[in-house]
Amino acid sequence: MTISHGLFSSESVSEGHPDKLADRISDAILDEFLTLDPHARVACETMLANQCVVVAGEFGTRDRDIFNDVRSRADLIVRKVIQDTGYSDAATGISPADCEVQVRFNHQSTDIARGVDQEDGSIGAGDQGLMFGYACDETTELMPAPMSYAHQLVRQQSELRRSGALPWLRPDAKSQVTFRYEDGRPVAVEAVVLSTQHSADIDISTVRDEVSRLIIDSVIPVSMRGPSYREHINPTGRFVTGGPRGDTGLTGRKIIVDTYGGAAPHGGGAFSGKDPPR
Repeated sequence: MTISHGLFSSESVSEGHPDKLADRISDAILDEFLTLDPHARVACETMLANQCVVVAGEFGTRDRDIFNDVRSRADLIVRKVIQDTGYSDAATGISPADCEVQVRFNHQSTDIARGVDQEDGSIGAGDQGLMFGYACDETTELMPAPMSYAHQLVRQQSELRRSGALPWLRPDAKSQVTFRYEDGRPVAVEAVVLSTQHSADIDISTVRDEVSRLIIDSVIPVSMRGPSYREHINPTGRFVTGGPRGDTGLTGRKIIVDTYGGAAPHGGGAFSGKDPPR
């Protein structure tokens, strides 16, 4: 970390956040290609809006039949990811059974392929990206404290939702944790934000009480909280409409929350050996 004194915040998003759902779909397509062809070149982008999913990209495989196979099954892959994420119907955010899935796959052009697979056997560079951050000793996983605790909050939300402990939780959620730094070290949590989608039959006071008690208290010990510590739970009120029904999701828009939480990426998508430098 480069902060000597002051506040630093990081956010995290749940698996059901529209942008993260887009990432998960692109990742599932990437995994399918690499399972069948470890040398596949994949550039997969996903957009979600309401009851529509568009998954598109360019893909290079040594066997054209592999490309055709994954393309033919892409619709089923997309629907399985949506279902596994926890969405069951349009009311929850998107229907895995009834949503529209548009598949727009192109086989990688030979011109681009020449820039990736060099004649001497070396591999060309893929897309460039901009981000900051590096391993540090603030947490056991060697990542900055604000990001680590923001991730823990949405993981706890997911665990309570999946286990049925809080059955009114829904897949879409976002967290933010602000730490105070002194002499370059995190010394106290100053604020926590957690917004979670929930069912329509639960009142906001119950949401805030249970989220504070079962999610935040289990992640942020009292001993870590600063004297002016505060919580913002669903600060705008009820959060029933979520997922792709409530907001558009794009691959790569939240990818930085998995690496640091403080910079914006250039480009996005799930990719493996996409384009040569230009």
